[in-house]
Amino acid sequence: MKLLSLSALIAAALCACTLSVSQAAEYPTEKPIKMVVGFTAGGAADKLARPVADIMSKSLGQTIVMDYRPGAAGGIALEIVARSPADGYTIHLTSQGPMTFGPSLRKVSFDPVKDFTPIGMVASGGSIIAVLPNSPAQDVQTFIALAKANPGQWSYGTSGLGGSGHLAAEQLKLKTGLKIGHVPYKGGAGALTDLMGGHIPVLFSSIGSIATNIEAGQVRALAVSSIARSSLFPNVPTIAESGFPGFDSPVWFGVVGPAGLPGEITQKLVAALNAAMDDTQVQAVIRQDGYEPIKMTPDQMKVAIQSELNQWADLIKKTGMKAD
Repeated sequence: MKLLSLSALIAAALCACTLSVSQAAEYPTEKPIKMVVGFTAGGAADKLARPVADIMSKSLGQTIVMDYRPGAAGGIALEIVARSPADGYTIHLTSQGPMTFGPSLRKVSFDPVKDFTPIGMVASGGSIIAVLPNSPAQDVQTFIALAKANPGQWSYGTSGLGGSGHLAAEQLKLKTGLKIGHVPYKGGAGALTDLMGGHIPVLFSSIGSIATNIEAGQVRALAVSSIARSSLFPNVPTIAESGFPGFDSPVWFGVVGPAGLPGEITQKLVAALNAAMDDTQVQAVIRQDGYEPIKMTPDQMKVAIQSELNQWADLIKKTGMKAD
């Protein structure tokens, strides 16, 4: 077989480079962009993804379609995105659970740092601790005191293993020495139903999925797990304000793409996401779900992901948490 000359190889490389630059310059003209969502339609991630995608679509001049890939607490979607072509036509609205918590809890086929290109953050907030209105737990301190006195009568529910509520509860147990059981559900709706039915005494929930029930007086909020209060419920204290200074178990959502996205394409996606984050209607939707809008550069997001990976790995090691 005849070997290519050095000049031919250089020419081929230059041609490929020119093609790549040309494709990046024309992006996105080939086809609609997929925004992969790792949870079912109608959930917290979907509610955030749609308005963000709408503004990004207008900014980019190309349609963005939702691609729902639920499973493994959001991990299936990350696996799909990690294997997708780095051409800018697949992006993903992810959250801290599958990105920075899941990899230490269960075996995954992706590297949260090496296999993705950060584009930017969208929203941040915390989980909320909720009880029934007639619960003897009036605040976090009385909840802990009651649960320590009668651990067999207390347990906590969440939307599932490895989710943000599970994370917040186990972090609180570690901080306080509390020893109560976890009752995981396949989604927040079932957990909320059982709380309201009196089958579980406490629920660690996303704020958006329980907000209307709090407003209607059907459940009572004790505290939020984030370092700052939620603007949706400004009268509900943080766990840090409830006697545990520095406590912070955050919930965040951000946008990533596959590793190796060309710089020109990344810049266009970052600009489009920034346009969405500057939109007042997008900001209003984020706050309606109990979160706060947050902007980060790709480099800042990468540092945050690495920091949280280390933080949650340490928590899981200390608590002995398991996915199954």
